[in-house]
Amino acid sequence: MDGAIKMRALVTGCAGFIGSHLTEKLLKEGYEVIGIDCFTNYYPRWIKERNLSKALKNDKFTFIEGDLLKLDLSTILNDVEYVFHEAAQAGVRKSWGSEFKIYVDNNILATQKLLEVCKNKNIKKFIFASSSSVYGDVNKLPMREDECPKPISPYGASKLTCETLCYLYWQNYGVPTISLRYFTVYGERQRPDMAFHKFIKAILNNGELVIFGDGSQTRDFTYVGDIVEATVLAAECDAEGEEFNIGGGSRVGLKNALEIIEEVLDKDAKVIYKESQKGDMKDTYADISKARKILGYKPKTKLKEGLEKEVEWIKRMMK
Repeated sequence: MDGAIKMRALVTGCAGFIGSHLTEKLLKEGYEVIGIDCFTNYYPRWIKERNLSKALKNDKFTFIEGDLLKLDLSTILNDVEYVFHEAAQAGVRKSWGSEFKIYVDNNILATQKLLEVCKNKNIKKFIFASSSSVYGDVNKLPMREDECPKPISPYGASKLTCETLCYLYWQNYGVPTISLRYFTVYGERQRPDMAFHKFIKAILNNGELVIFGDGSQTRDFTYVGDIVEATVLAAECDAEGEEFNIGGGSRVGLKNALEIIEEVLDKDAKVIYKESQKGDMKDTYADISKARKILGYKPKTKLKEGLEKEVEWIKRMMK
């Protein structure tokens, strides 16, 4: 790398779990990055500020704190060639009832506004961070992109709506969109509401952890480094108007994953089982053949290796 600016990118949700890793990756690859984050109160601000601390030291990074619905995106997007839309209101279980308005605002309306501005800009690629939650409970595994998605949570419905918006702005205005369906992302900086983060902290603190259901549910756990790699590959590929599954390449039971965490920590968990929660999917497993073929995506990090990295990060956080 000769130090020259490779491309100019916008990353929304740049202080979040995936967004902060993506921002650092793009800077390392030579991109000039504009990052936006509004520091919602979904989890503590200081965690996001810590996520962003490395990027803020890079002179190729410009940070803007603000709400996508209130910012002058047209000015911000001047000369931006790549848009990575990672910002969203997360959480399946909190998306019901009166809370759904937050998902409409932060997911659907924010995505529509961003796309509306992009239709008048010279954008080379618009990458939308979607979710395996769009599928719902399917009859056949692994999940394929050509299946009809039927989300079983308002969160999943909001992500599917955003995917549809991406497609129609590509179809009608030529915005070069790609939607990436991330499958159960874990690793360093994982949100504190997510299962592995809670499990690891509970075991380290000699506390109890809760599993909703009987623990037989399975997930396609995907390390955050692989997610970021796939996201950059999607931006640099020729495809447009497509959806891609981005999974870890294996299906693991929640009980089995917990056993790996116990092995890494060399400590037993104290588990409480509670009834399944509305909106929780029974199983997820990604068919990643399309991403392999078109993006050149190949997950590299095995579950135990990724969990070892997350454990070390949480231990540092707790000091």
